Amino acid sequence: MLVTLGHIPDLNTVGPNMTTEEISAVELYWRPGCGFCARLERNLEPTGIPIDRFNIWENDEHAAFVRSVANGNETVPTVRIGEISMVNPSAKEILQVLQRDAPHLLPEGTEVPEAGKVNKLLGKLLGG
Repeated sequence: MLVTLGHIPDLNTVGPNMTTEEISAVELYWRPGCGFCARLERNLEPTGIPIDRFNIWENDEHAAFVRSVANGNETVPTVRIGEISMVNPSAKEILQVLQRDAPHLLPEGTEVPEAGKVNKLLGKLLGG
C-alpha cells in the first residue's frame, strides 16, 4: 500500500502478508545530497527507532522499489514500514504508522502526535 499527501490509511492490520511482529525496523530509502532525507533522519534520530537505510544510488533493486511506489520517480526519502510505503513522509506520519502497525518499535515513552485536521480530512476524502 502506498501512502501519499500525508494520508495515513485507517487499517487494522499491516497487510495480508505481514504481521506486526515481523516488522523489525523502518526502511528508509535515501540518496546522498538529499536535504529532505537528512531532515527526516535528524527528526527521527532522537526517537531511537530502528532504521534500516538504503542508498538508492548504490543498489538498483532499492532504486526500483522507490520507482515502484513513487509513480516511476526516484523520490526520496521513501519509507517502508511493513507493507506501507510513504513518499516524502514527515517524522510525525512515520510515528503514527508505527504506533498503529509496529508499536513494538517505539521506545517506551515516545509521544505520537495526533493527525491534524487537514490530514484527517484527506484521510476521509481518500477513503482512509
